[in-house]
Amino acid sequence: MKKLKFSLFLTLIFSITLSAQTKKISLEEIWNGTFRTERMDVLHSMNNGKQYTVLNVNPYEKTTSVDIYDYETAEKIGTIVNSGDLEALPYFTDYKFSKDESELILAIDEESIYRRSTLGHYFVYDLKTKSLSPIAEEKIQEPTFSPDGTKVAYGYENNIYIKDLTNNETTQVTFDGEKNKIINGITDWVYEEEFAFVRAFDWNASSDKLAFIRFDETDVPQYSMDIYGDYLYPKQEVFKYPKAGENNSVVSLHVYNLKTNNTTDVKLNKSYSDFYIPRMKWTNDPNILSAQYLNRHQNDLDLWLINTADNTVKIALNETDKAYIDVTDNLTFLSDNSFIWTSEKDGYNHIYHYAASGKLIDQVTKGKWEVTDFYGVDEASKTVYYQSVENGSINRDVYSIHLNGRNEKRLTQDTGTNSASFSADYTYFINSFSNVSTPTRYTLNSGKTGEVIRTIIDNHELSEKLAEYNIVQKEFSTIHINGNDLNTWMIKPADFDPSKTYPLLMFQYSGPGSQQVSNRWNASNDYWYMKLAAEGYIIACVDGRGTGLKGAAFKKVTQLQLGKYEVEDQISAAKYFGELPYIDASRIGIWGWSYGGFMSSGALFKGNDVFKMAIAVAPVTSWRFYDSIYTERYMTTPQENPDGYDDNSPLNFADKLKGKFLLVHGSADDNVHLENTMRLTEALIQANKPFDMAIYPDKNHGIYGGNTRLHLYEKMTNFIHENL
Repeated sequence: MKKLKFSLFLTLIFSITLSAQTKKISLEEIWNGTFRTERMDVLHSMNNGKQYTVLNVNPYEKTTSVDIYDYETAEKIGTIVNSGDLEALPYFTDYKFSKDESELILAIDEESIYRRSTLGHYFVYDLKTKSLSPIAEEKIQEPTFSPDGTKVAYGYENNIYIKDLTNNETTQVTFDGEKNKIINGITDWVYEEEFAFVRAFDWNASSDKLAFIRFDETDVPQYSMDIYGDYLYPKQEVFKYPKAGENNSVVSLHVYNLKTNNTTDVKLNKSYSDFYIPRMKWTNDPNILSAQYLNRHQNDLDLWLINTADNTVKIALNETDKAYIDVTDNLTFLSDNSFIWTSEKDGYNHIYHYAASGKLIDQVTKGKWEVTDFYGVDEASKTVYYQSVENGSINRDVYSIHLNGRNEKRLTQDTGTNSASFSADYTYFINSFSNVSTPTRYTLNSGKTGEVIRTIIDNHELSEKLAEYNIVQKEFSTIHINGNDLNTWMIKPADFDPSKTYPLLMFQYSGPGSQQVSNRWNASNDYWYMKLAAEGYIIACVDGRGTGLKGAAFKKVTQLQLGKYEVEDQISAAKYFGELPYIDASRIGIWGWSYGGFMSSGALFKGNDVFKMAIAVAPVTSWRFYDSIYTERYMTTPQENPDGYDDNSPLNFADKLKGKFLLVHGSADDNVHLENTMRLTEALIQANKPFDMAIYPDKNHGIYGGNTRLHLYEKMTNFIHENL
């Protein structure tokens, strides 16, 4: 009798354990944060190179704090500031140190404008006096300390202001700012989106000059969107948006002198008719400003050095490309004003060292692989630190190399995605590592050897939680398609049986220089794919021609004809998968978002004998509708390349639709406008083609907020179940 009871007990435990290990992923869990990884937010290395700070949130006390940690011990050694100690500031969402780390700018009530821009209330916190003072009563943009910490420059209502922290006086620098006409010191919509920066002003080293870019949007066509809210009548949001071939903002460069209270226009000895200023930055010399001028085709770039003391100018570097030049933030001036530059000019993205005159000193890195991030130069040891895909294009590692290009050293050893944040003196770096089987892990590493000193965060709680689920990992491989070896991943059901056949859902993005096949930990969509796999689907992703990190030629082959080779590769890949014994070739679907939506639409229409269904979320349906900077970089203008714009537009292939099609868009998408989906809808109606559609009111390109993401993914999941 006792034996029987013990046996029943063991059976019960085994049953519970088995059940726990086969817990199913739900859509609610994916979008409520159940699988969120622990991170180090707003990591900052202190000037002494021995300590670092992070932003911590106390959910129980509902406070935020900037806490300081010791690199060697990883122990918390103090708190810089805690919102619980500040009556006027119950919480804050971001912080920035002054150069000498005696003051902080704290942010509160931040609200998004577009993808990167925000408005907020900002305060200066003095670490010595523990005092807190507002920078402005109004919501402002991009408050930035001067290097000496005595002033803060910021943007407000399209003008630039400077607050003197010693006497609390505020000076208005520009006066002509006006909505949808003139912007000073803050980028316009298209610069923010495509050149990826918002703050278009910069302090010089001696804190007595402020350079800024002025945008004249007067002749830029404007776009309007209805915002429905809960109003009786919708209101309109109107903003300037230059579509391909249309007028851009007229940009100009200016320097404000705080000593004379005068603003001067930067004048060059070369004329530009239609151009961009995608970057400007002061050198270490307080009188010399650098600025990059780029032609509208984005294949001819000049790096100017502008002496603001004697008004002399010179081109330090010129770079041209048959296709286009990627603008980066890697330009770094060393103490002698020689500089680091990254370029694809030898066919792969690499690091170069130039003299202050612009003469090439050394190509620092070389090889048939790409540098993917530049971390800085330790001038004491003349060591350059960077990230690259030398260990395989789906992986990333951290490396060091001598400034002369010798003594390269791989500093990270675990294969996957490694990313470093170095201490100010390069003694240490905090490495963020993950791969397909390892949640993000933060470790303290030696800057010299790369040796792991200790683990800071390992996300073991997430690992323990996931042990309850029947998690399946991506399988990486390459497939030979259209003359190229393409990176792929595949997710199969946990109980995969090669003697059975399964429907296949393909995901891709495919935009120029992008990468979806990457050896890193799961994003939210990956959990969705695991859920679908548990329901009997195989999911696959292929990075076709035009994607990144395999050299310039592979990336730029799509030039002038976006959507041609990329769609061909997805159709060919689907045919390849369909020939596998365990794939049901009659049940292959494809989906994507944004550029991926453009692709999934084109693939379904052009590959109507291959794909059974497709989902297109926020798709571009004609590049004529998209913005100038992005589109013309790859296509030139519609006036110059009309066939390139039309030959691969889904609008012109709507009559070929045979399978099931779901179109999704947010009505307040300021990036890929709802117009794209409306025009494709009309084309499908006129071709008398049935399709499904979902419009999310007042949602932008990300389609999120409240219950929105859950609703969207429930809709897509049901559509897949019903049609694949």
